[in-house]
Amino acid sequence: MSDSETLPAEAREIASGYAFTGAALDLGALLWDGSCHAGAPVRIPLPVLNRHGLVAGATGTGKTKTLQLISEQLSAQGVPVFLADVKGDLSGIARPGQANAKVSGRAAEVAQQWTPAGFPAEFYALGGIGHGIPVRATITSFGPVLLSKVLQLNQTQEQSLGLIFHYADTKGLELIDLKDLRAVVAFLTSDEGKEELKNIGGLSTATAGVILRSLTAFEAQGMSDFFGEPEFDTAELLRTSEDGRGIVSVLELPAVQDKPQLFSTFLMWLLADLFHDLPEVGDADKPKLVFFFDEAHLLFNDASKAFLDSITQTVRLIRSKGVGVFFVTQTPKDVPSDVLGQLGNRVQHALRAFTPDDQKALKATVKTFPNSPYDLEELLTGLGTGEAVVTVLSEKGAPTPVAATRLRAPESRMGPVEGAELDRSVQGSPLYGRYAQAVDRESAYEKLTAAAEAEAAAEAPAGGGGGGKAEGRAKAKAKAKDEESLVEQVVSSGMFKSLARSVGTQIGREITRSLFGTARRRR
Repeated sequence: MSDSETLPAEAREIASGYAFTGAALDLGALLWDGSCHAGAPVRIPLPVLNRHGLVAGATGTGKTKTLQLISEQLSAQGVPVFLADVKGDLSGIARPGQANAKVSGRAAEVAQQWTPAGFPAEFYALGGIGHGIPVRATITSFGPVLLSKVLQLNQTQEQSLGLIFHYADTKGLELIDLKDLRAVVAFLTSDEGKEELKNIGGLSTATAGVILRSLTAFEAQGMSDFFGEPEFDTAELLRTSEDGRGIVSVLELPAVQDKPQLFSTFLMWLLADLFHDLPEVGDADKPKLVFFFDEAHLLFNDASKAFLDSITQTVRLIRSKGVGVFFVTQTPKDVPSDVLGQLGNRVQHALRAFTPDDQKALKATVKTFPNSPYDLEELLTGLGTGEAVVTVLSEKGAPTPVAATRLRAPESRMGPVEGAELDRSVQGSPLYGRYAQAVDRESAYEKLTAAAEAEAAAEAPAGGGGGGKAEGRAKAKAKAKDEESLVEQVVSSGMFKSLARSVGTQIGREITRSLFGTARRRR
């Protein structure tokens, strides 16, 4: 008689809800009445991982190992993975784990054939701060909505920043790095730019001044490294290795832990950029990418309604492009209800109920689960490390029964790779040469600076006297008239008009902004 057949009827019904026929990830084994039943595996179908998910639980309950466990199996089945590594302990996924009594005991409990294995991984770092290939974004592709979140602007200032981006787009002033945007705002608030400012509806001098001060302070805090070129191409996250396994992209964030709004918003930019690029695929046999968004509550804290609406829309629509998003946080209440309602797969680790706020969060968490024979309030406070309450979507898209689960042990190293070893891996990557060295090409800052210098030179006295100055103005006027005549001839030609229509279409496509106002020049 099998282990599952000895279970009570209620437990057998739970176990039958996870008896999938197609490709699936093995999470662990069913817990019932204090015992682990290895013959009743708890699994998640591979095709439903683009229906998004939530991994939650108090600090120290095993969330990080759960990410590692799921990521290993996704990679093994050819699915690329993105991991935000806030604490710096996920780099071990690239190295085989080490057997010990604890690992062997867990493997025996859940009937796991544990074999040490490392998985193909790339390591990234925001702006190159820390161990990893530098990840940068241009200001124009980051967009005004995400940048407003980072700068902590209010709704009026966010809308005004959007007008400034629109002005720069229409004037051909490329916003590559922070000094480009600062130069544009400084110009608009200067005496020379007042007329231009008047033409931007709804943008006041006072608001532009606030934005300029925010940018200056932001840059003074050392934030320049995160914006610029070469801009990271999010298509790098969709790669597989030569042996067909999905590459695990680990964004190392320990060096920027003290900049939570920056790194959480950068993670959202990565998602928005993927959404902007990827074609529709509908329901597929497996996802194109599974994206783990750690410390998710940081993204939603103090977010404007427009920002939350954009997140909700991105999460809802990116599913059809083959991307699954798992938010990782402490309790489901950290995630807005409109987003939470789209997370079909749940792995809930233990919660603590030491304070009245903890107890309130516990009750709220229980209400987010389907009806269950478990006493979930008692269960969630009594789970051990590496145990969780699970409910996922079945192959038919229906929620599975709630299952208390003892999770399997990861097969890769459960700890970080040392800094020197990590640096060698980073520098040996074929992507390192592509992104390591920052590039500062001509953009808005250089163009505005050159224009200001040219204007100053034109106004300077020629030959030191007033007559020289007047003569210089006369020559400049005559030259301008000749150039104007030439321009009129070219513009009136049929070839130019055809070219203008073509270029106009191309420019319009390049500066069209997607969700969050993001945009980039396509490679």
